[in-house]
Amino acid sequence: MPNSPPVQSLTIPAITKHTATVILVHGLGDSGHGLTPIADMFRTDPGISHIKWIFPHAPSRPVAANLGMIMPSWFDVKSFAFGAAEDEEGMMRAVDSLSQIVRKEIELGVPSTRIVIGGFSQGSTISLLAGLTQDLNVRGVVTLSGWVPLQHKFKGLSQAALSTSIFWGQGSNDPIIKLPQTNESLDVLRDAGFKINSGVVEPTDVSFNYYQGAGHRAVPEELHDLKEWLKMVLPQ
Repeated sequence: MPNSPPVQSLTIPAITKHTATVILVHGLGDSGHGLTPIADMFRTDPGISHIKWIFPHAPSRPVAANLGMIMPSWFDVKSFAFGAAEDEEGMMRAVDSLSQIVRKEIELGVPSTRIVIGGFSQGSTISLLAGLTQDLNVRGVVTLSGWVPLQHKFKGLSQAALSTSIFWGQGSNDPIIKLPQTNESLDVLRDAGFKINSGVVEPTDVSFNYYQGAGHRAVPEELHDLKEWLKMVLPQ
């Protein structure tokens, strides 16, 4: 697939000397601005102040599941039903756009092992694909209310991919990403060779965090756990 056109991004600089970068990708119908409160909350913590934040903006496109309405979307959503057909071409185009951002950071002197990519819902699926199937060798991937897309691409992952740390946050009352889809996604990662840990215990493999009563959104407890995980995987 040829290179996708670069996407626009919002950047928030590190408060202290920049030695690591976090790239967070928004969900359907949103923009990079929707996730900037995470950086605003985190970056004043001395254990986070060295991190630069990048928030890409998805292009607008028709979304089939929303009656063809044009909105910011990383790929087409055929249906919100579990197991629905996936827009592989659109997903891989978005993966290419995210990979370009990662490679630009590396060109600017940030080692890939000091980069974390992730996102919310749609953004988390793109981050999983980019972080684990594109030989980017990033330090970690963040999945908030997300799922593993294009499951065939997660077979035969490289050893470098299997050394990637993953933070996974999921709400018990999420009406979009329900428990069966979450469990299937975790099974895909387990079959690929990842160990699934419950909670933030160590910066290795998959740190799975389940939040009782949470819907399709990030809740304060989840953001606290994410901040502590980032301190472990991207220390000063």
